[in-house]
Amino acid sequence: MTDSGTLYLVGTPIGNLGDISDRARDTLAAVDVVAAEDTRRTGRLLARFGIRARTMSLFEGNERARTVEVLALLRRGLDVAVVSDAGMPGLSDPGFRLVRACAEEGIDVRVVPGPSAAVAALVVSGLPSDRFSFEGFLPRRVGERRARLMALVSDPRTLVMFESPRRVRGTLRDIVEALGDRRVALARELTKLHEEVIRGRASDVLQELERREPRGEVVVVVEGAPERPPGDRPAAVAEAESLVTAGLKPRAAAAEVARRHGLPANDVYRSLVRNRQVRSRITSR
Repeated sequence: MTDSGTLYLVGTPIGNLGDISDRARDTLAAVDVVAAEDTRRTGRLLARFGIRARTMSLFEGNERARTVEVLALLRRGLDVAVVSDAGMPGLSDPGFRLVRACAEEGIDVRVVPGPSAAVAALVVSGLPSDRFSFEGFLPRRVGERRARLMALVSDPRTLVMFESPRRVRGTLRDIVEALGDRRVALARELTKLHEEVIRGRASDVLQELERREPRGEVVVVVEGAPERPPGDRPAAVAEAESLVTAGLKPRAAAAEVARRHGLPANDVYRSLVRNRQVRSRITSR
């Protein structure tokens, strides 16, 4: 019986080709097949380093079918490397199903570590990196995206998420609305010629992006939930009450106070409306 081959998960550069490791180059040159998210892009990478390898596609749309095919190759004793367009495969990129299937069959899986946009953005963000939560890509639909953020409102860990440059403004607005005006770092084009990290409150970073079109791959790093004394939220609601009494609309009052206190505007607004409804019922008796 033929011994099964080995599956290699190979990290590739997220921008600067100089970040590829010697081990990654040697592995890609030695395996029988390279399963790539985009065979054309990976073909250019292989050509850059003089590597001639058989490639096959492995992307989100065909991962289930390709997993069966790759397993068949591995069972025949062939070695297969999996690469994504950039960074570590399996991290918001194809690879997870294949790794799980290999593990279930007892096929050897090895990792060849390499660059990761999520980790690179985290360590350059200036935000705490001792504990963090990687959220991948947030949902595209506004309601689902806000619901995901609301589920993270009490998480004290730094949050790391990928985002499309077309949706990043909307995501920053939702962060302010759901999590409060927290400190964030927006990292784009990491390791490339136009690498940039914009740091500040979410509203400040949003204001900066309103002046120009963000381009390239984007990672958003968000400060975790602050530790606050129990009296902070009631005090914020009381401030919002005062602003409403002075003539400001409840939604605007909640947003203003939430910004000052670093609280989610939705929380302040709901508490404000609930308090006013309770008082209205009492006074109408």
